[in-house]
Amino acid sequence: MTASLETKANSGAASAALRVNPYVAALPPYNAGMSLARAQALSGHDDLARLASNENPDGCSPAVLAALASGGFEPWRYADPACTALREALAARLGVDANVIVVGNGSEEMIAAISRGVLVAGAQVVTVVPSFGLHEIEPLAAGASVLKVPMTATAGFDLPALEAAIAVGPRVVFLSSPWNPVGPALNKSALQRLIATVRPGTLFVLDEAYFEYADASLPDGIEVLRNSGIAYVVLRTFSKAYGLAGLRVGYAVCSDLEIARVIASAKTPFNVNGAAQLAAVAALEDEAWMKASVARIVTERDRVAADLAAMGLHAAPSQTNFLFFDTGRDSAEVAAALLQDGIIVKPWREAGYTTWLRATIGKPADNDRLIASLRKQVA
Repeated sequence: MTASLETKANSGAASAALRVNPYVAALPPYNAGMSLARAQALSGHDDLARLASNENPDGCSPAVLAALASGGFEPWRYADPACTALREALAARLGVDANVIVVGNGSEEMIAAISRGVLVAGAQVVTVVPSFGLHEIEPLAAGASVLKVPMTATAGFDLPALEAAIAVGPRVVFLSSPWNPVGPALNKSALQRLIATVRPGTLFVLDEAYFEYADASLPDGIEVLRNSGIAYVVLRTFSKAYGLAGLRVGYAVCSDLEIARVIASAKTPFNVNGAAQLAAVAALEDEAWMKASVARIVTERDRVAADLAAMGLHAAPSQTNFLFFDTGRDSAEVAAALLQDGIIVKPWREAGYTTWLRATIGKPADNDRLIASLRKQVA
């Protein structure tokens, strides 16, 4: 017998009667950007310059692809829930105890785990604006309030305002350096100033997702925080410089075993799949590939920034693989025009910053397309 089912629009009566978590129901949407399929449909272009999500245009190390094609990857097996091999490899590279490292399904899972494990309803969080969306969304989901410190007129960190906000004693501080979506990084003196402001009872979370792109003169957050005496977590990821965005691997380096235990308890047991663990170890072992890719991208970043400046579009100083610049008008309109030329970028939608646009540094040909299209709009 074949049954015929008719799908009807739900009136919402059943869901209206359901008591949901009010903190989650009120969350702002995360701006994940436009999918490739939608961009192709809207633009009419099959060959798109994908400059919206800060992916590595060089792909990933050949060693990663070889590892995934090897007999070491067994998709029918559960992955190691403790990510032992990866944590041990990271511990050896970073000079820390493997037991203070927690590995996540991207560093964004670590942000969620920190929020779930540390925050309670009514707690306060401090971050910056423009912000990485999950530094706000995950605390809000836990019922916390979020104080966002605006960037300065020169697109930098407002250190006095951050010091004042941290001195109040929030439960968590989420701070990215290098700063997504803006680009600058804290120098050692500035980072030490903020650390000195942290009081007992505050967890200082330094998100270093773009650490590998920063100048060698800038501080290593793990080294600076190691003997600080405060409670901290440093977040890093394999999504950017190592080119594993599609596999989702990030990690948290914690100040002590108890913080690591709480964060690990707040994640799911088999959170990082076997392919991701295998790939991350292989990527870590081929540091030469990563450094060569970073060098190419930094050279391109500086070239694109100079071309933008020549058009009167001055980008914020960047220590990342992207540029954040003020278009002088609604950036959604600029992004729409770029899309018609087959270029995907991310217009910023946070209040007060809707004229700003973030563009990933891609391959030279894609960057040339971006500059040429922007020149048409400026003209």
